[in-house]
Amino acid sequence: MASNGTQKLSLLALTGMVVGSMVGAGIFSLPRTFGTATGPFGALIAWAIAGTGMYMLARVFQALAERKPDLDAGVYAYAKAGFGDYTGFLSAFGYWIGSCIGNVSYWVLIKSTLGRFFPVFGDGNTPIAIIAASIGIWLFHFMILRGVRQAASINTVVTIAKIVPIVVFILLLAVAFKVDLFRANFWGGEGMPEASLFHQVRATMLVTVFVFLGIEGASMYSRYAAKRSDIGTATILGFVGVTGLMVLVTLLPYAVLPRVEIAGMGQPSMAGVLAATVGHWGAVFISAGVIISVLGAYLAWSLICAEVLFVASKTDDMPRIFATENRNKVPAAALWLTNIVVQLFVISTYWSQDAFALMLNLTSAMSLIPYFLVAAYGVLIARRGESYEVRPQDRKRDLLIAGIASAYTIFMILAGGLKFVLLAALLYAPGTALYFWVRREQGKRMFDTTMERILFLAAVAGAVVALVGLVSGYISI
Repeated sequence: MASNGTQKLSLLALTGMVVGSMVGAGIFSLPRTFGTATGPFGALIAWAIAGTGMYMLARVFQALAERKPDLDAGVYAYAKAGFGDYTGFLSAFGYWIGSCIGNVSYWVLIKSTLGRFFPVFGDGNTPIAIIAASIGIWLFHFMILRGVRQAASINTVVTIAKIVPIVVFILLLAVAFKVDLFRANFWGGEGMPEASLFHQVRATMLVTVFVFLGIEGASMYSRYAAKRSDIGTATILGFVGVTGLMVLVTLLPYAVLPRVEIAGMGQPSMAGVLAATVGHWGAVFISAGVIISVLGAYLAWSLICAEVLFVASKTDDMPRIFATENRNKVPAAALWLTNIVVQLFVISTYWSQDAFALMLNLTSAMSLIPYFLVAAYGVLIARRGESYEVRPQDRKRDLLIAGIASAYTIFMILAGGLKFVLLAALLYAPGTALYFWVRREQGKRMFDTTMERILFLAAVAGAVVALVGLVSGYISI
């Protein structure tokens, strides 16, 4: 746990961490993403699936925070406790690298937003955009090095500021609501390619995962919580509030514009929708909100990325160097590696056809595996009756909740498609070098079980297939 000198976060601050982590790039891209895939009917089904699945996952985080108070930095710790050292490492690495990629998507969206007014930034991956993003990465890096407490307080202020444009967007579209237009769009609208309802819903799945990333924000900061019970409460409060915002941002555009127009807009599509509804000032207003929102989310996720490496290192599951802190109690080595990786991915966007969509989908694919392991651990302890000496009557309920969360994450991995599973393997396989490093530091054998060897071989095989696919052009980025 944190030392006595570490600042303790209140329920409000923890809830701010959840909201700040979840409300980022994704919510501003929802109108076009859903407009391209489906109409209001399909969108309602997609949000029902995503909302139910993620609510169950939030409940798993809540239950584990209460029943396993000794496990801090939940995502990684639960996987290790349930399934062994290598699986715990893969969870920590996957969550960390996925978060790094998510941070790249934030910079791409910021620059594509500026591209609406300054063409030199293009779609966020021009040379000028990459240089500007690189400057931003290192400005944030040195600000965070000044202290986690300062950064956390900034995040609370930014969270409040960035909600305002979203609420205004919802209110203005509610006033402009046209029932006939919403009805015409409801089953899919005119001028869009025919697709089955299943394929329409499937096309939205990874973006719903992306916009829910951060649901575990309070759990990740459990060692800073003033009260342990606040972690679960903050998770549920943040989830319910943000879900309501996302559903409204998705559905209301169908009541002011034909679906074909929504689908043809550039990102951030919320700006285009509001501009078409109230005029050019709407695009400026939302664009300002995008930049504030995304910078706030970037700050929160930079903290989370460093925290994952730091805690994993403190428990001897990452190289010892990442457990070092500077005089401000910031995990400096972990932050340096995080931002070096973010920098490399930002440079790589130059060769991507649709950098924002690629980073969004890959972030979701990388995060789903750690989420699955958390849900599976919830199933494991409920089946064993572990930690149910108090309130044993909760066991069946918790088993059902964790079972639904596990099924949901498996479904989402499959719905995302083989391409992103292979690209995830392309990152997991070389990432295992960090595991070899830490095992050598401790003088331990590389793998403890046959299952761990099989997991490693599967990651290597997937990485080879992905590499061949990229070189041959079968897999495009």
